[in-house]
Amino acid sequence: MNPNTIRRIDYYIGRPICFLLTLFRSSGNKTAKPNKIIFLKFIEQGATVLAYSAMKRAEELVGRENIYFCVFENNRSILDIIDIIPPENIIIIRENTFLNFLGSAFSAVNKIRKTKIDTVIDMEFFSRASAIFAFLSGAKIRVGLHRFNSELPYRGNLMTHRIQHNPYLHISSFYFSLVEAALQNPSEIPMMKVPILPLQKALPVFTPTDKEKAEMQSRLSLTLGNGNKIEELKLVILNPNASDLLPLRKWESDKFIELGKKIISENENVRIIISGAVSEQKDAENICMQIGSSKAVSFAGKTTLRELLVLYTLSDLLVTNDSGPGHFSALTNIRTIVLFGPETPKLFGPVSPNAHVIWKELACSPCVNVFNHRFSPCNNNVCMKSIMVDEVYSSVKALMI
Repeated sequence: MNPNTIRRIDYYIGRPICFLLTLFRSSGNKTAKPNKIIFLKFIEQGATVLAYSAMKRAEELVGRENIYFCVFENNRSILDIIDIIPPENIIIIRENTFLNFLGSAFSAVNKIRKTKIDTVIDMEFFSRASAIFAFLSGAKIRVGLHRFNSELPYRGNLMTHRIQHNPYLHISSFYFSLVEAALQNPSEIPMMKVPILPLQKALPVFTPTDKEKAEMQSRLSLTLGNGNKIEELKLVILNPNASDLLPLRKWESDKFIELGKKIISENENVRIIISGAVSEQKDAENICMQIGSSKAVSFAGKTTLRELLVLYTLSDLLVTNDSGPGHFSALTNIRTIVLFGPETPKLFGPVSPNAHVIWKELACSPCVNVFNHRFSPCNNNVCMKSIMVDEVYSSVKALMI
């Protein structure tokens, strides 16, 4: 479904449903302890990477076989790669049409009830759909954000363990705190009155099989080798598009084109790969064509997520907008430059020592936040336009040495 359609449904249908369901809400069981935990994170696979420590904490509490995850069908792939949730415990919701969404959401709620999952961790920011879903699941422990006295999006009073929104807490720490909140007394208002615990679980390292590595090397040799051994070349990946969910995050295509030309003209042994999703394939191929060199090729729409990670392990550098690839790359050793604008790396920065962030910190930035349901009124993303090609290229040169 179109992101704007999702927002309208969430607002016009979600609000009254949240109000009505709140009338039937009972207070949480103060002595209940988690036995089976399900995470709700329908969208944004990059955010799922940031939830890794939270999932590991849940595994410590109830065991791998008792942790579940509910996600939109198009966003499942990252869970298979992280490999912490058993495949049979991943519950899929199809979101291609509204009717499919309703039908599969109903089936998902049924499965949760039959499985007798007692704890729901809602990782969405004030989404009415996830709050409704959590309530209908029948779980005794429902952990999620509550607006209390703040001017935040209304979604009723459906959580038993109500968390105060903290706009200064990195998202990985926030997700971790949601799991910890399930162990606390729900009568504490607001939750949680405890120190921020340090994240102790490093991200898993993605390691391709020998076959996967050989197949990707063969593809690269066919398209970029030109008589050279691919392992003797330096590979730079450009990811020029961000999700349609937040188009304000996009750096201008002309600047990606200029950056690609500059990298190729000043570095004889460097090759450029344009990456992207299937929906971005046409734009990516146009950028590649305008770079105008046999040393540049587009792989957009031609790789699965797993194949993309294999490509990362064989490449030297990734330049990307603030989007999923900036977080996926943290599962590998590739050096990464992430361009931030309407959101802040202080909250959403990649959890990787190999990540370098460029962010202008304008007075209006970040303008995308939970207060506006991540729907900014901005019609001129100066925060991205202010990032100059020479500035990014300087970072490219520094990280390529």
